Amino acid sequence: MNEKTISKKTVFEGRILSVDVLEVELENGRRSVREIVQHGVAVAIIAQLPDDRFVFIRQFRKPMERICFEVVAGNCDPDEDEAVSAKRELQEETGCIAETLELLGPIYPSVGYCTERIDVFFANVGERGSTSFDDDERIETVMLTETEMDAKIRANEIQDAKTLAAWMLYKVKKSSL
Repeated sequence: MNEKTISKKTVFEGRILSVDVLEVELENGRRSVREIVQHGVAVAIIAQLPDDRFVFIRQFRKPMERICFEVVAGNCDPDEDEAVSAKRELQEETGCIAETLELLGPIYPSVGYCTERIDVFFANVGERGSTSFDDDERIETVMLTETEMDAKIRANEIQDAKTLAAWMLYKVKKSSL
């Protein structure tokens, strides 16, 4: 089931991703083409407040042309430890300070064409300070109970894959947190 890379050409290099076109040889000798989005490591955080509510965000997403409901997330800076990145993103986007942080596990949003790995963390948060959005970010913080979040999922109000996967990791691992 392995594929041997015959050639690789980078056809696009952007600020946060690049696109490679690979010619591969299959085990049976046939050749095919693979288009791969190269993306660095990112983090997502399921953050819980002392009153047991969870912290999420809403922001406009141009690819979807609408406001999306999401878990707090962001890209790691080059050579930045994932836990450091998770704490930074949580504070930047919501003003929440992580008192504890535990890795729930990695997710790969779309293994068919993208290398992105998102490390999902659970954080207990305490005080809320000020946010520090990127210049091009407009983010609204939303607090929900576990029951409210589950209801949003049942009602198909959340379609973001990282949010759904992060919430599932939290739900199956919450008894050990």
